[in-house]
Amino acid sequence: MRYLLLIAGDETAEEHQYDGCDGWGEDLARRGKIHGGGGLRPPSEATTIRVRDGEVLLTDGPFTEAKEQVGGYVVLECDDLDEALEIAAKHPAVTYGSIEVRPIFVPEEP
Repeated sequence: MRYLLLIAGDETAEEHQYDGCDGWGEDLARRGKIHGGGGLRPPSEATTIRVRDGEVLLTDGPFTEAKEQVGGYVVLECDDLDEALEIAAKHPAVTYGSIEVRPIFVPEEP
């Protein structure tokens, strides 16, 4: 099953943005557990888009003000939620932020 790790932190997380993952993903990549991921530019560079009554509405920045913002993501292939949580618990970002682990919906093939 695939899981998405949403890596979040507050404004102090920016000081860690160039630290990388301290080798966290190397073994996982060799084992075929990582299926994509990356860091995100700061929320101040985001644009939020909505369509209401046929009108396209653009807003600079994130959709909502929040203490924590998503700064990166990883897609994992794991046997189950327990394995995904075990892997997420070893990511360096859990020491200064949080990681939401969410199953990815995969539609059935026709």
